[in-house]
Amino acid sequence: MAEAQNIPVGSTTAGSIAVAAESTVATRMSAPPSFDVADFPVPHGREEEWRFTPLERLRGLHDGTAVATGDGVKIVVEAPEGVVVETVGRDDARLGRAGTPVDRIAAQAYSSFAKASVVTVPKETVLTEPIRIAVHGEGGVAYGHQVIELGAFAEAVVVIDHTGDAVLAANVEYLLGDGAKLTVVSVQDWDDKAVHVAQHNALIGRDATFKSFVVTFGGDLVRLHPRVSYAGTGGEAELFGLYFTDQGQHQEHRLLVDHNTPHCKSNAVYKGALQGDDAHAVWIGDVLIQAAAEGTDTYEMNRNLVLTDGARVDSVPNLEIETGEIAGAGHASATGRFDDEQLFYLMSRGIPPTEARRLVVRGFFAELVQQIGLPDVEERLLAKIETELEASV
Repeated sequence: MAEAQNIPVGSTTAGSIAVAAESTVATRMSAPPSFDVADFPVPHGREEEWRFTPLERLRGLHDGTAVATGDGVKIVVEAPEGVVVETVGRDDARLGRAGTPVDRIAAQAYSSFAKASVVTVPKETVLTEPIRIAVHGEGGVAYGHQVIELGAFAEAVVVIDHTGDAVLAANVEYLLGDGAKLTVVSVQDWDDKAVHVAQHNALIGRDATFKSFVVTFGGDLVRLHPRVSYAGTGGEAELFGLYFTDQGQHQEHRLLVDHNTPHCKSNAVYKGALQGDDAHAVWIGDVLIQAAAEGTDTYEMNRNLVLTDGARVDSVPNLEIETGEIAGAGHASATGRFDDEQLFYLMSRGIPPTEARRLVVRGFFAELVQQIGLPDVEERLLAKIETELEASV
């Protein structure tokens, strides 16, 4: 099954959408959520949530001057039999259930789309082949909305592949029914001039499992905001990320896990490598454990490997805990250059310096890549890492 569509120009005012109000929380880590663009002032770069982002490179997404064009992005969905793929209007009740925009660009994206893509896996359906969604930029400006919904006890793997050139602002929602299992691989392999800003909202049902892989290579500026909340006890979230930031690129990943329900788990591991002048990576990891979320077990980690001079990393893990009745909570962050001992070990066994560097970086990323479980995707990502490394030697 396949569907192709262009994300069209939408209106500039928010529509009336059914929303689960409790699905997104306002904390000191984020602005108060809202679907209305007017509730968010135009950022100036001094705000906590914008201070790392080069606003002048957003191409007008942050101040309302970016106008959607007909040649924005094209979406093609390939899904196994039994999966329902729909294009729906703004009044569809499924839109907005997983979370509410927490910054001006996400609200602008929500206010500006006319049609949304909804992919539904019916309850108790276990897919043996992945759902593949290709998002290809065609050079213009686009605002998009995507919903992936799994019914109770359904199981699916979804690969979302971003390529081409575009200025794209989007909201992506993952709705997991009770006992469902969803793995999502979101690959940002844009052309050099692309700009991609998106908020990803996951709402995890009782005893459901959500595993996310966010992989970022291309683009001039990529700013992604994955957010997780729980609709029932026993939910689990694993958030993995991999990014390779080249000369002049800005790649920003801002996570929030909202533990709003008792006895849920989360684990976040993001790894990045940087090379070249003005390569800039930003990782913000926020975990909120609300007073009602007793028995929470959570951990987050960010590791960065700086390959050349001139690169910069900002890594900020945060924990906000409102109850002492938790199973565990922790975070870690580290940024450094090559481990001289590892290089010496490899070189002492006759491996040339260039090849030794490649082996170290491959080993650094392999732990995450091998957990994806899709051989074609894993091979492609490892090949991309090799291509990136060729530029640093």
